[in-house]
Amino acid sequence: MKKKSFLISFLISFFFCFSQDNIRFCETIVEDDLKKHMLVLASDSLEGRETGKKGQKMAAEYIANHFINIGIPPYKKKTYYQKFKVKSGRHLCKCDDCDQSLVKKIFRNRKKIKGENVLGYIEGTDLKEELIIITAHYDHLGKHDSLIFNGADDDASGTVAALEIAEAFMIAKKEGKGPRRSILIMTVSGEEKGLLGSKYYTDHPVYPLEKTIANLNIDMIGRIGDFKKNPNYVYLIGSDMLSQELHDISEDINKKHVGLELDYTFNKEDDPNRYYYRSDHYNFAKNNIPVIFYFNGIHEDYHKPTDTIEKINFKKIKKITYLIFLTAWELANREERIVVDKKQSN
Repeated sequence: MKKKSFLISFLISFFFCFSQDNIRFCETIVEDDLKKHMLVLASDSLEGRETGKKGQKMAAEYIANHFINIGIPPYKKKTYYQKFKVKSGRHLCKCDDCDQSLVKKIFRNRKKIKGENVLGYIEGTDLKEELIIITAHYDHLGKHDSLIFNGADDDASGTVAALEIAEAFMIAKKEGKGPRRSILIMTVSGEEKGLLGSKYYTDHPVYPLEKTIANLNIDMIGRIGDFKKNPNYVYLIGSDMLSQELHDISEDINKKHVGLELDYTFNKEDDPNRYYYRSDHYNFAKNNIPVIFYFNGIHEDYHKPTDTIEKINFKKIKKITYLIFLTAWELANREERIVVDKKQSN
């Protein structure tokens, strides 16, 4: 009888511990590491990370080296890069506070742009053919005359979150608790020139789009935006556009584990700000892949040289990164893929 009781207790303890793995690995995401990455990516030495320029190439190398250091193998022919060469489009930004003469100077010419998406592919176990893609754009506006646009919030904040999520999943994998579905951490360039990197990926997918169950896109999560005072929030955009189930999962994860204010102010296709169309998730949504766009809103330093690291709230980044990791964990490990119950209207 004692042996039977011990066995029951052991099994209960085992399954309880297994169910808490998501929290344990989530807690490997720490403010010091987020800041360590941003000190590099938002530094003057990277000269604003403009796509096609030296600083963007340096940022790509830093990200690839991070993937090497945490044990993610190259996805193809010993490379982490998906290179592209495309014509730049006009920028999608409409910013009342920006110096419009400077913005027009930066984006007035259409020319061939050479960039790289940096791919960190973490292979799943029994459902490895399906995958979740986590994106953030690591490019920014570059250096113009004597001004460096460091882009700490836009989007070094999303990039450092993606790097930490990659590391958390790799720690889990090394402990034999890796995700059932595969995870693709993809930092893209060319976003500031018209969502070029993500469009190139969806036009030339490395992994089948029909096997991609969701895209979680992180773009600006390190500041308090206009109209907000308390940092304990995140704007979610697109979560229910294509899949009510994705929206419900996100809400449930936040309620159980994170406790952010989930703000849907901009979650409309006809939102006058058009945020749904203005970051990399949209290229996935166009292909009827459910998306969530994590965003803190526009602030006074948006697209200005004053978007610098000393203004970043790393506690805020960490909490939002927890939500993204735990949502990805649920999507990767649940039995059934989420249902797509709507179609993207174009």
